[in-house]
Amino acid sequence: MSNPFTEEHEAFRRTVRAFVEKEMTPHALDWDRAGIFPKELFRKCGELGFLGINHGPEAGGSGLDYWYVTAFTEELSRSRNAGVNMALLVQSQMATPIINEIGTDEQKREFLAPALAGEKIAALGVSEPGQGSDVANMQTTARVDGDDYVINGSKMWITNGTRADFITLGVRTGGAGHAGISLVTFPTDVKGFGVSKKLDKVGNLSSDTAILYFEDCRIPRRYVLGQENQGFYHIMTNFQGERLVSAICAVGAMERMIEDAIEYGRERKAFGKPLLGFQVWRHKLVEHMASIEAAKRLTYHAVALFDAKQNAVREISMAKLFSTDLAQRVAYDVQQFFGGMGYIEETHIARAWRDLRLLTIGGGTSEVMKEILTKTSGL
Repeated sequence: MSNPFTEEHEAFRRTVRAFVEKEMTPHALDWDRAGIFPKELFRKCGELGFLGINHGPEAGGSGLDYWYVTAFTEELSRSRNAGVNMALLVQSQMATPIINEIGTDEQKREFLAPALAGEKIAALGVSEPGQGSDVANMQTTARVDGDDYVINGSKMWITNGTRADFITLGVRTGGAGHAGISLVTFPTDVKGFGVSKKLDKVGNLSSDTAILYFEDCRIPRRYVLGQENQGFYHIMTNFQGERLVSAICAVGAMERMIEDAIEYGRERKAFGKPLLGFQVWRHKLVEHMASIEAAKRLTYHAVALFDAKQNAVREISMAKLFSTDLAQRVAYDVQQFFGGMGYIEETHIARAWRDLRLLTIGGGTSEVMKEILTKTSGL
């Protein structure tokens, strides 16, 4: 594949890199220790157009192609803080794209436009305490009462959950199974909504991940996204962007880890020579470099299909499966390369090692990716 990035893409990349290295990277450790990052970062990203890269201009987006999203996601890896990256990507590439695609003008004005500007924080509410990847078994209900929905239930593992101004929410409006699910835009200032608790996670510490509850929450029925009882299809469509972003995140993180390893390996000495003077580590690093390049090319192939609006379920599933699984091995080996320093929280690799563990779980586990691939491969 030839270089898919134009000079315009690269100019945008440089803008993102400068912002990340100035506004985010210096605070990476502090934000993890605080367990949160300033809300102001959403506004700053919104002002620079980072939250609406591929969204429609009518809602304040830039209407750019997905290669700009790819460049943005890759450069976020330089923040050295996966929790912040996750929060920004939920805002821009997980909770809002479906509103951009099928939302009404009213929904775009009330929810999408302020989210792209960074004035409102968005969350995606699909997973529940009893189900994650099993979306068809969703239990949160939305009962029709006149012109309103009355919502009851709970959601779990919700990024941005403790401070979201609205949620792109999956609810059951019909019978059992996938055919009874709808998506709605849900403002969190509604009576009966609350945060049960903020979850203490292994990694991604700076992103707030919460359990939410809904007790007789009343919203206008016109807040439904698309058609009632068609939400399962929209959720599955939305998953493709989420999974593709996961693959891009994995590739970017792996490239940063290898860069760190090379720099450290040239400076750190053992037994009278630099660590890179040992063949076992030179060979291990170049093996990973070859695999990372393969992961990047597979991911870029999926990006090309996705950007062209082609069916890319198979390719995206492959990219997420391969890239996120590989990231676990790269993180393990680079951490081992750093030795004792790799086990110290202040080092980037220690935090990357714990944070990357999420990528084979969130947005569809590796096992779910394999099952999708068995179906798309005719097995």
